[in-house]
Amino acid sequence: MIQKLPLAGLIAALVAVMLPRLLHVSASQPSGGTTTADASGYVGNAVCAKCHASIYESYARTAMANASGPATENLIVGELHHQQSGMNYRIYSEDGKVWLDFQRPGDPSVSGKRQLLYYIGQGRRGRTYLFSVDGFVFESPVNWYADRQMWDMAPAYGGSREMPLNLPALVSCLECHVSGIQPPIDGTENRYNIPLFAFAGISCERCHGPGAAHVDGGGAIVNPTKLPAERRDAVCMQCHLEGNAAIERAGKHLYEYRPGDNLSDYVRYYILADSKGTGLRATSQFEALSQSMCQKKSGDAMACTTCHDPHLQVKPEERVSFYRAKCLTCHEKPFGAKHHADRPDCTSCHMPASLSTDVAHTEVTDHRILRRPSSTPVVENAFAQPAAPKLVPFPRPHEGESDLRDDALAWESIAESGLKSAEAEAERLLRLALLKSSDPALLSAMGYVEQKHGATDRARELYQRALALSPNLIDAGANLGVLEAKSGHMRKAVTLWQGSFQRAPGRSSIGMNLARTFCTARQFEEARMYTLRVLQFNPDLEAAKKLLNGLSADPPKCVP
Repeated sequence: MIQKLPLAGLIAALVAVMLPRLLHVSASQPSGGTTTADASGYVGNAVCAKCHASIYESYARTAMANASGPATENLIVGELHHQQSGMNYRIYSEDGKVWLDFQRPGDPSVSGKRQLLYYIGQGRRGRTYLFSVDGFVFESPVNWYADRQMWDMAPAYGGSREMPLNLPALVSCLECHVSGIQPPIDGTENRYNIPLFAFAGISCERCHGPGAAHVDGGGAIVNPTKLPAERRDAVCMQCHLEGNAAIERAGKHLYEYRPGDNLSDYVRYYILADSKGTGLRATSQFEALSQSMCQKKSGDAMACTTCHDPHLQVKPEERVSFYRAKCLTCHEKPFGAKHHADRPDCTSCHMPASLSTDVAHTEVTDHRILRRPSSTPVVENAFAQPAAPKLVPFPRPHEGESDLRDDALAWESIAESGLKSAEAEAERLLRLALLKSSDPALLSAMGYVEQKHGATDRARELYQRALALSPNLIDAGANLGVLEAKSGHMRKAVTLWQGSFQRAPGRSSIGMNLARTFCTARQFEEARMYTLRVLQFNPDLEAAKKLLNGLSADPPKCVP
């Protein structure tokens, strides 16, 4: 079977370079002595508190500061019966550990538990938990949704009839909730050294840069407000800009970005433009704000911090007056205290909350700041999928900054997400990009396009070139294995699949290819070994359960 290429299989990796000339030295004095720092130079919030106690105490109560941590902290216990799959789930604490228990009544083959190690999400919107199997980290199949005060399946799995226990915890998702994250072990997408991250939540240094040099010797520290507008905004954009596609630049990773850097040196975001609709994604604040008249008329003078103090969690009883005061900073002359004096809550009218289009049970504040949202059922929106797609970088690149590689991979990502009308443009750009570059991500993506077209020889050549440059590409190895198997080169296919499955055992389709191949060759012990490995990570996979039953028969049978 052909394995679909995820975005993670299309993008390559990054190394950050700090730009000291852009940083601004704080007036506070160094603490003296040597501070213990992680490999990235992060020292943690507690060290900052020595000189900035009041800010530290205030920030400690914010959602960002509590965006992640050990599963035992602030535990939300609960139960869920998922009707479509018939599974029962329970999150609970026992003997100082947190567990996810799962079982399907009447089906003893699907019963067990996983120790939950970390939580992700402060709980104001929602929360998920992470567990590890052989060092591979996965997301819990059930999430807590705070807006509805309920447990339900992880996004996109509400209608699943099998339990999704192999949802990889990708660094692209974790990055915006933790600080000092461990990069995945080379060649894998979700195998990490534990502990997974150095500091819980979004630490001070995620916005101000690594603090080791600053606290030890008065070195530079970032004050985002003193950065040029683009780099100031990038501090917020690293987590509050999602786009329809996010392509890491060749040889770089987003998690290596540091405040003060040029974010587009690490990742380029793309949005579907010139479309109509009203849906907003859960992490679309920055794109939405760019569409507001407030931002368009204010230009660089307006930033996220114009209305939001990242060091402060506004109390519920103060929210209306706090944000009205922010609005009146610019609108005092035309409106002043007389504008809707009887309805002082500006945000409820001009920034109403609506359900997210990509995360169930979650409401999103509309940062487009519409003048009359209630009477504007159809508005310009860059997030819906247009019939004739137009994909553009966001923010707009400067002259000469466009990158054909990134454009091609962005279009391919959009096409693989299900937008059929993007396929032709994705293929066109991939072919053009490969005339100028032998980037392994381009080669792998084009190989998959050719594979879908049935151009086996061309696809094989592209995959081989990609793997020669980057031998650990999981998708290229798995897909080339399919081509080799169809050509009767089973030894080559098995070798390729074994390498990919070893680095990504949560990819059940690769393991099943191995199990079926060995079963067909009547090597039943090997077939059983790979089937059990699949079930270790995906215990509710019906195909694997049937094959295991067949292998346990006398004589063994290779169930289709």
